[in-house]
Amino acid sequence: MQLALDGAVLQLRDELRKETLQLARENLEKEPRIMELQNQCRIIRTTELAAAQEKLHELERKKEETLKFYSPASLLHRLQEGMDKTDEESEALHRQLLDREIDLGAFVPKYKKLRNMYHRRALTHLAAKTTLTG
Repeated sequence: MQLALDGAVLQLRDELRKETLQLARENLEKEPRIMELQNQCRIIRTTELAAAQEKLHELERKKEETLKFYSPASLLHRLQEGMDKTDEESEALHRQLLDREIDLGAFVPKYKKLRNMYHRRALTHLAAKTTLTG
């Protein structure tokens, strides 16, 4: 009985050894495919990461541009430029009147519109500066 039991144990051990070797062979056969898939994953991760980082960089650059464009200093500067331009336009219109290049009837509404625009901008500029400086 002991011999039969020992024989069964040996047979079982041999079968397990054969199955283990078969599984090991199958695993080794799969190794190149696993390596290939790992490389593909690495490439995909790298390229997607690079694209995402580039997009992030672009969005951060746009954010900085937007913040700079709408900063109080930038807004005040553009408002001052608008005031200067309107003032120059009204002065040019006044010179046209003095040089008789435009008649009084055409001059008055245009000049009034330009001066109103200038003073609105000047008041807005003053209010903004006052608010920013305390």
